[in-house]
Amino acid sequence: MNVNGIGTAGYPAWQGGRRVQQNTAGKSFAESVNNAAGTPKVYHIFTEEDMLWTGGNGTGLSYYLKYAENSTEDDPIVIAKGVDENGDEFKKTIHINQINPGSATVVEMRALEAHTGVKKLDGFTSLPLEAGNMGLNDRRDFMDMFKDAIGDMKLLSQKRVAAYYRYSMQSYREFMNRK
Repeated sequence: MNVNGIGTAGYPAWQGGRRVQQNTAGKSFAESVNNAAGTPKVYHIFTEEDMLWTGGNGTGLSYYLKYAENSTEDDPIVIAKGVDENGDEFKKTIHINQINPGSATVVEMRALEAHTGVKKLDGFTSLPLEAGNMGLNDRRDFMDMFKDAIGDMKLLSQKRVAAYYRYSMQSYREFMNRK
């Protein structure tokens, strides 16, 4: 039995058996998808004393933040220590007053988030979800990311999340104005 779709005369859509189409590498689509997805990267959990923040993201970047010994109220300094997305250990010194949310790394923004005490919504990060795919040295304009996330949440009728991102963006904007 052959079934032809609308407008596909002469091109049978079903011939009673299933044929798996092979790609150029000779693998089925399902095998290609599974190989492309690979093994999800995991992040390390750190348990150092006096941490401001610890965590990671889906790239494999994982780290903790704590104030440096020479940190002062006028010059707050945070040490970020962990493992980057390639599995290499790193240690960075971050001067909070030098962070520019218009061109920042996710590590810098996490340090700013922890230092300023931006409230989290039910454990929800104050940073746009797009930050979850950033590597250690990737720089982005977080203010633009907030605007995009707010627009997306409005489009999805997620008023509460859009309002939360507006609050977060305003908190970081106020930080920049105080500098």
